[in-house]
Amino acid sequence: MVDKLSDPIGRLMGLRYKSHPWHGIYIGKNAPEKVTAFIEVVPTDTVKYEIDKDSGYLRIDRPQKYSNVVPALYGFIPQTFCGDEVGKYCMEKTGRENIKGDGDPIDICVLTEKDITHGDILVHARPIGGFRMIDGNEADDKIIAVLNNDVVYEGYKNVSDLPPIVIERLKHYFLTYKDMPGKDNDTEITHTYEVEEAYEVIQRSITDYQKRFDNLGKLLY
Repeated sequence: MVDKLSDPIGRLMGLRYKSHPWHGIYIGKNAPEKVTAFIEVVPTDTVKYEIDKDSGYLRIDRPQKYSNVVPALYGFIPQTFCGDEVGKYCMEKTGRENIKGDGDPIDICVLTEKDITHGDILVHARPIGGFRMIDGNEADDKIIAVLNNDVVYEGYKNVSDLPPIVIERLKHYFLTYKDMPGKDNDTEITHTYEVEEAYEVIQRSITDYQKRFDNLGKLLY
């Protein structure tokens, strides 16, 4: 699927129509070591934007509660799907049962020292780790990456290299950003994992995507 969606025909079609950020953007030839990320939300946003899966446009998901804002660029990795393989890997690593993927593309937060003022953009990112997050009985992994060639963060090769405060801020955001008045939050982060596990999660999500959207490739080609 990845190779099919990256050939010249697909790229020419992208000149005529806006590519769907989930299905029409190439993940990158060096994935999972380097990936393209579609950014939905940036630290200055006071509402949470989320991709509309049908149209591919950004929509308002919800206002951020209190002063809780994302501490990094936040979005997803195109041509990935959090499905059976990602859920299975989560069960292997946690010893839990009956965990399934959440049915979304894999989320990614991208660290950079630059002030990026709006989302709906593509960036090249290098994964260095992630959070094994479970929401109810669903795997909801968050890949942690650095902006490719970023002056400050380029030297970080593994999540364990980051200052602890960076990890704490990211954890706090992901554990609280779904808080809504009158609703219980059944979200937890069981592990902070390093770069090799991040690669495995991404690779499994690519496999899940190919299984889930195999017919999409057949329709395009």
